Amino acid sequence: MSTRTRSAKATLAASASDQLASELRPGQSVELLKELHILTRDGKLNQDSRRKLKQVYHLYQFIEKLLLELPTGDGGITLADHGAGKSYLGFILYDLFFKARASGHIFGVETRAELVEKSRSLATRLGFARMTFLNLSVAESVESMRLPDQIDIVTALHACDTATDDAIAFGLRKRARFMVLVPCCQAEVARFLNQHKALSLSRTPLAELWRHPLHTREIGSQLTNVLRCLYLEACGYQVAVTELVGWEHSMKNELIIARFTGKKKRNAAERLRALLEEFGLLSLLGTRFVLPADE
Repeated sequence: MSTRTRSAKATLAASASDQLASELRPGQSVELLKELHILTRDGKLNQDSRRKLKQVYHLYQFIEKLLLELPTGDGGITLADHGAGKSYLGFILYDLFFKARASGHIFGVETRAELVEKSRSLATRLGFARMTFLNLSVAESVESMRLPDQIDIVTALHACDTATDDAIAFGLRKRARFMVLVPCCQAEVARFLNQHKALSLSRTPLAELWRHPLHTREIGSQLTNVLRCLYLEACGYQVAVTELVGWEHSMKNELIIARFTGKKKRNAAERLRALLEEFGLLSLLGTRFVLPADE
């Protein structure tokens, strides 16, 4: 190999290294980004991985603002990530926020034992000591003694169907200051709408909105999230709803951020009841939606 060729390759390598450094946050773990397939195995950024990295930063920015509002206290901030999967979110949060702090703890809750074991192994390898991974369902975690009595932030990204509701129940039980939710596959309400479709069609023209199966699924999904927002407001949370990423990346894109204020909105409870009655879903009251007056 000629001196000129070696020099050109060295220049290209230096350029790639500088480009990568400009994309990453100070102190960010390259090994972690490789494990999460945000970087290629040789540590490079291609067009797809650059897009993924931007999505990671976009999500992190939402949660970082909430983390910075919290007092650290003696034990630091606690965060529970439900339906954690490969703990993609938990690892990113630890790497970018918790790692540089002396306290704080992240709990990843996941039903698939093999993913829990992989997360434990990766955390050990990276030296992320203040991460705990629990092989539990979201519903089981509400009663589990392996989680503290109070959790500051509850996250549930793409927790399927009623697992998002279980995460909300967990957040209420743990007196969470914030909940960050990206609902997925909201099928429960759609099933109820489908069961009572004939009666609804005879009772109200609104039922035309879910007469066709595709519309049943879409209306059920939309209605589920509206009910969840009203429920959170009725339980003392201020709620904001926005997009997580562009719709071209995912159709499961609705981000619900709930901030505890302690001001329980009677109007939200009344509207929740009215919607449940209008759509023939009153059986969910007192089970899925336990309003403060019903406790």
